[in-house]
Amino acid sequence: MKIVFLLVVLIHGLIHLIGFVKAFGLSEIGQLSSPISKPLGWVWLLTALLFVATFLLLLLKKEAWPILAIMAVIVSQILIFMVWSDAKYGTIANVIILVAAVIGWASINFENSYEKDVRAAMKAMAISDEFVTEKDLEPLPGPVQNYLRYVGVVGKPKIYNVKIEFEGEMREKGKDWFKFNSEQYNFFDDPTRLFFMKAKVKGLSTNGYHKYTKEGAKMRIKLLSLFPVVDIDSPEMFPTETVTYFNDLCLIAPAALIDDRITWETLDDVSAKATFTANNTSVSAILYFNDKGQLVNFVSNDRYSLDEMKAFPFSTPASSYENINGYRLPTYGEAIWHYPDGEFVYGKFNVKYIEYNVSKPKFNENKNE
Repeated sequence: MKIVFLLVVLIHGLIHLIGFVKAFGLSEIGQLSSPISKPLGWVWLLTALLFVATFLLLLLKKEAWPILAIMAVIVSQILIFMVWSDAKYGTIANVIILVAAVIGWASINFENSYEKDVRAAMKAMAISDEFVTEKDLEPLPGPVQNYLRYVGVVGKPKIYNVKIEFEGEMREKGKDWFKFNSEQYNFFDDPTRLFFMKAKVKGLSTNGYHKYTKEGAKMRIKLLSLFPVVDIDSPEMFPTETVTYFNDLCLIAPAALIDDRITWETLDDVSAKATFTANNTSVSAILYFNDKGQLVNFVSNDRYSLDEMKAFPFSTPASSYENINGYRLPTYGEAIWHYPDGEFVYGKFNVKYIEYNVSKPKFNENKNE
C-alpha cells in the first residue's frame, strides 16, 4: 500500500507539469482546453515540485511530509477548480493524499508525545556507575540469587534504565488476534514505564501509548491515531501498571530486583513471593523458577482486567532464554488472565531488542508506516 501511495503522489505531482507546459506553449496539450497564463503556469510548476518533494520526504521517512502534502493538495485543488471541466478527476487523488497526510500527521504527533516523555525522563534519571556484586545478592531468597547468577548480572553495571522492543500478537476477549510492534523505555530510580505500540487491527493502523509515572498511569489507544478507542485514566490503572512495571523488572531487567522497595519471602527452592512498593502502592507476585535458575512464570493477583475493571489472577510464563548483550534473558512470553471460566491468553511477546543504561534516546524511525 505504501508503494502504491508513493506512486499516486509522484504521478499526480508530475501531471501538474502539463499546466506549466500549456502556459508556456512548450507543447500541444489536448488534455487542457482552457487557456493558462504564464504566471499561473509557474504555480502549476510549483505544485508539481511540492508533490515531488512530498514523495522524496516520504521515501526518506521524514516527519515533515504531511505538512508539505497538505500544502500541495490545497494549491492543486485551487488550480483544478480553475480548469474544472478538464481536471476535475484530479480531485480524487487530492482527497486520497489529503486523508493520508492527516493520518500521517496525527500518527507522528501521537508518537512524538511518547518520545517527548522519554526525553524528559532521561534528563531526570539518576545514573549509577556501580557494579553488581555477590554481596548485593545476599539479602535475596535463594532461588532469586540463583536466577540473577544465571542471568549473569554479577560483575556487570547496575542498571538505571532499559529500552525494549517487542513484536507479537494481542487480542481482546471474543476478538481475533492482531499483530503488533512495540518500543518502550523503563526507568528504575523513579519508577517509569513508557510503552508505545503500533498495530494493524482489521487492516487499520491502531497505535497505543501506556504511560506509567509517579503522577499516575494512563492508556490511550487511537484508531488511525485520530479516533480514541480506549482512553483510561482511572485509579485502577495505577496498581495495574505497577504490576506490569514490576513484571518487566523481573523478566527483562532482573538486575533491578536488587532494590529496597522490594520485600521478599522464600516459599521453597524454586519459588519466592515479592512485594514491590512504588508511590505508596504495593503489589505482590509469586516468581517461579526451574532447576536451571530460569524465571519461568510470574503470577500476581493485583492486576485489573480493564475490560471488567476487576482484579483477576494474571501470569506471564516465559521461555526461550538466549544471550542478549551479555545477559541470559527470556525471548518469548505470554500474558494470561485466569478468569473464573478459564485461562485466556491475550498476548504473545517476542523480544526483538534489549539495551540497558541508554544515555541518549533512540527511537524507531519508521513513523510513516
